[in-house]
Amino acid sequence: MNPGQRRPEVNHDLVNERIRFSEVLVIGPEGESLGKMSSRAANDMASRYELDLLCVAPSANPPVCKILNYGKYRFEAQKRAKESRKNQKIIEIKEVQLTPQIGVHDLMVKVKGAIGFLQDGNKVKVGVRFRGRQLAHPEVGKEVLDRFIELVQEYATVEKEGELEGRWMNAILASKIKK
Repeated sequence: MNPGQRRPEVNHDLVNERIRFSEVLVIGPEGESLGKMSSRAANDMASRYELDLLCVAPSANPPVCKILNYGKYRFEAQKRAKESRKNQKIIEIKEVQLTPQIGVHDLMVKVKGAIGFLQDGNKVKVGVRFRGRQLAHPEVGKEVLDRFIELVQEYATVEKEGELEGRWMNAILASKIKK
């Protein structure tokens, strides 16, 4: 399959002759109940209406089938799925890395970047990396992390407090702005 080519959709719906239950409860095209009958009789009834028979509840006892236009049903289902995908916002976790000896200007640049991420509605993972002997004084890294959080607190809420994990002290900030 070529990279730009879409995969064909696999259809797992029980429609028309695929329905092989001994007895089904049939719902008519107008939503009225037509009663229990064999799946063969239900298929015959659907063909009289010039429509399809779709099993809407195969696990029910007896299974429930509806007489409808299957092409229109699939089209509307695909349209609903596309609309729901369009409306959902995927929240990404952006990462900002600091060091215990970060300069004031460098810290402000990182804060400005994090504020941009937060205004876009993303989460920000702030990590302070310790190297060598810096690990002997984790309180210095904690101060840098707390100062960073203080500078972005107008735009973020702390989702996970800063804690030391190996050579990293990480905190997660969630955006106050919902997009």
